[in-house]
Amino acid sequence: MKGKIIIIPMAVIALFVFGSIVFDSTAEAKERLRISCSAQIYETLGKEMMPAFSRATGIEVDLYIGSSYMSVKRLINGSCDIASSAGTLSKKEKKKGCVATPFCKDPLAIFVNSKVDIDNISERQLQKIFSRHITNWKEIGGPDHPITIIVPGKSTAAYNNFSNLVMKRKRTSYDFMTYRSTFAIEAVKHFPYAISFISQGAALKHKDIKTLKIDGLSAKDKKYPYYQQFSYITIGKPAGNAKALLDFLSSEKGKAIMKKEGVCPCCDD
Repeated sequence: MKGKIIIIPMAVIALFVFGSIVFDSTAEAKERLRISCSAQIYETLGKEMMPAFSRATGIEVDLYIGSSYMSVKRLINGSCDIASSAGTLSKKEKKKGCVATPFCKDPLAIFVNSKVDIDNISERQLQKIFSRHITNWKEIGGPDHPITIIVPGKSTAAYNNFSNLVMKRKRTSYDFMTYRSTFAIEAVKHFPYAISFISQGAALKHKDIKTLKIDGLSAKDKKYPYYQQFSYITIGKPAGNAKALLDFLSSEKGKAIMKKEGVCPCCDD
């Protein structure tokens, strides 16, 4: 079956069309920080972290949400002061002066609709599903229903990390592709026998989906095989309000929020 671009519910499309969220847009004459944020990182941490940062520092946040690729591109174009990314910088981005400051890591979770009666899958089975060598859940002990494969867009860090970590850069097949990584969650909710992938911190916030163990290892296990690193990107060394954000992330309050949301602060490794 040829992959398609999935139709997203109208409420989600509205968020995409407007493209940004502004905290406290009525504030006047306050310090501001323009952030372009990976959708995965926003869903995992941003909803609590950004308001907490503003309360602690008095710095208001103008927040754009998109893919990691687009977030870094906006930084290079001068559309923001700092960008968050779940991917690695390319040589071209580094030549543009981009500097990555890692702040936490989070498992790349494999998740399914809660109706799929499977809790564990091997890496080999996972590779066969996403290469269409396994097409029905009954082939691995699940219900007799075709597997619907949903993937985030190819410009997202989630897709590229999955391609590298799981598929070992072999072709990834799919039925539907979503514009943003986090849209995959809503899509899997609407397809009873679907499978996809996203950061564990984002997946844990939704009751209609469940994450799978990989070769018996849950995403909370330290030996879990698929981890993403979250970083903030600046042009040159972090300074000013961008540095204030990074300082907040490394503070006890910032680390407490990360741990609450199920991610591991880099400084705690």
